[in-house]
Amino acid sequence: MKNAFLHGTLTETVYCSQPAGFVDLARPEMVCWLNKYLYGLKQDPRAWYSWFVSFLVSLGFTEAKSNTSLFVYRHGDETAYLLLYVDDIVLTSSS
Repeated sequence: MKNAFLHGTLTETVYCSQPAGFVDLARPEMVCWLNKYLYGLKQDPRAWYSWFVSFLVSLGFTEAKSNTSLFVYRHGDETAYLLLYVDDIVLTSSS
């Protein structure tokens, strides 16, 4: 199963200890400098949400004023509603 949170690019500097099984025995005191988010970081959900919202907006969706988790796409007589909750998505449309 793929985790949506792993697609976020870090905007701040984050270090973590060397993961078990990948410790450099010559330098066990060294840490890893992360380029991408890891599942479990406190920044994960917000970064993924921001990235996904940018993607939806680029497709033509607009964020509903009543709920920041609801996105609406209109094209002619067609309408689509996308509800985003953490990394779950519900999508329905008129056609």
